Amino acid sequence: MTTPVCTSASAAAAPARQTPAYPSFSSYVRARQPILLRTARSLTANPSDAEDLLQTALTKTYVAWERIEDHRALDGYVRRALLNTRTSQWRKRRVDEFVCDELPEPEPVPGEEDPAERQALHDAMWRAITKLPARQRAMVVLRYYEDLSEAQTAEVLGVSVGTVKSAVSRALGKLREDPELGLVR
Repeated sequence: MTTPVCTSASAAAAPARQTPAYPSFSSYVRARQPILLRTARSLTANPSDAEDLLQTALTKTYVAWERIEDHRALDGYVRRALLNTRTSQWRKRRVDEFVCDELPEPEPVPGEEDPAERQALHDAMWRAITKLPARQRAMVVLRYYEDLSEAQTAEVLGVSVGTVKSAVSRALGKLREDPELGLVR
């Protein structure tokens, strides 16, 4: 059942004006939002989370707008709302880590080498290759890293196939003698 409401003709004829409930709140937000957002970003690691945090704090401020007596202290009020909201979020967060007796590390697969050792070998090999003369270094890189044949390497460098064979042989001999690679063998 509806209750009839009496309205005057002038009120019915006039279009409804939408005025914000707190025009000073809107102007406050427009003026101070960048500064408050910077504060929120300092409390979170993610910019999207900072925007959400500021939005929540501003909502709390809007709800309490009539109760705030000193509007000169609004920044402090909003900052306190930011901090309290962030603290509440932090306390409510879900913890996915549990204490256990054994570490949940995967068992090493036999025959599979350690990635750290593989990277150390890779780094040592590159340091040894950079010690080679430029021509030998170019031939080793083309031959073994670019996987070109001896003929293709010779064509790219504009030398004979025999030159590639002898230069690569000397380069491999120097690499075998490198003390840094001797530890890996």
